[in-house]
Amino acid sequence: MKAFPWARLGGLFRAWLVAIACMAWVGCARRAQPVLARHEFQSVQMAIPFRIVLYARDGTQATNAANAAWERINHLNKVFSDYDPDSELSRLGATSPHARRVPVSDDMFRVLERARGVSEASEGAFDITVGPLTQLWRRSRRQRELPDGAKLQPALAATGWQAVELHAWPRPSVRLLRPGMRLDAGGIAKGFALDEATRVLRSHGIRSSLVSGAGDMVATAPPPGQDGWRVEVAALDVAGAPPPRRVLLRHASLCTSGDVFQHVELGGVRYSHIVDPRTGLGLTDHGLVTVIGPDGMTTDALSTAISVAGVGRAVSLARRLGAEVLFLHRPADRIEWVESAGFPRGL
Repeated sequence: MKAFPWARLGGLFRAWLVAIACMAWVGCARRAQPVLARHEFQSVQMAIPFRIVLYARDGTQATNAANAAWERINHLNKVFSDYDPDSELSRLGATSPHARRVPVSDDMFRVLERARGVSEASEGAFDITVGPLTQLWRRSRRQRELPDGAKLQPALAATGWQAVELHAWPRPSVRLLRPGMRLDAGGIAKGFALDEATRVLRSHGIRSSLVSGAGDMVATAPPPGQDGWRVEVAALDVAGAPPPRRVLLRHASLCTSGDVFQHVELGGVRYSHIVDPRTGLGLTDHGLVTVIGPDGMTTDALSTAISVAGVGRAVSLARRLGAEVLFLHRPADRIEWVESAGFPRGL
């Protein structure tokens, strides 16, 4: 008579226990993954509508994260507003020229440092010191007349990104070297605010979010089960223009600049709200620039820089800063566009 295979039975028993443990572990792991729900919040910040879409485990987490993001954007508006005479930006310009270094906040230094990088790359097409020119141009748009040359020349003389001296050590500080200098962060501060709002959401455990302000946006991980955030790219507002494009965004920013929504017609010429630092006047090449890049601050500034630099430099300038671009414009009576190779894919 053969002996009963107790050893084999023990092995089968152990395998059964392991299988039961594995199934229990998988079940626990599945239960440990919370079901993320979509939440949406809207608020007027920096005098424009902002929107946050995020996925969170519950309403409390979503609301706390969104409120913290609004607080951060509100704080940045108090730093960078050029309408508020008490903002850090306004006070910095009001004391120019500076014989000594002026201490600035970390936020101010980060924005000025990135602005300088985009100015260098674009050879001055982006210039955060256009404050004297934008103030003059705002007045011209209200009164519907071109700036007086007697006022335009001093404003041009007070403009120049090379006249901003940055010092990181021993503490962040700045010197504005020309009299009458004024800073205008309108082409970069919104992108920075989108970045910071996204960072705040992440600190509250939010991994999938889309933060937008007046059409510009920063996206993180896609919504659950999707490849990316589906975004429609604005179209040029003229007959015969290409239809709106759609891209997928993930861990990227999209910003648009142009005169579609803000322009004025003077003497039969359509002028943009975007000021050319070289002339002090609004751009007249009716166009729309959409940039997709790694972060909101760079993408925001780059879309303005490319608008000023022109269609011929659009792709090369975007590549220098690791971005993709679509430039639509209408010179004379025809519509033209150029796009970088990676733009159709999005990021």
